Amino acid sequence: MRTVTATHASRHLPGMLDAVAHGETFTITRSGRAVAEVRSAGSTSTAGALRRALAGLPPLDDHLEADIGTATRLLTRDSVPWRDA
Repeated sequence: MRTVTATHASRHLPGMLDAVAHGETFTITRSGRAVAEVRSAGSTSTAGALRRALAGLPPLDDHLEADIGTATRLLTRDSVPWRDA
């Protein structure tokens, strides 16, 4: 994601739109504060960015994977676990 000023965006809009068509995303700032994002209308960039970020991570270790499985089972089972306490 690139960050540009509102002035830059207004002067270079055609080039920015070409870049957006090729997957680029822009944050537009005014007085140093982000005011808008420009991205493809049919963009799946959030899902794509998540996949790219996760692809670079190491695999889960056995303990973490088991903990996630246990937590998922607790959240999806029909009974309430603290009812019997």
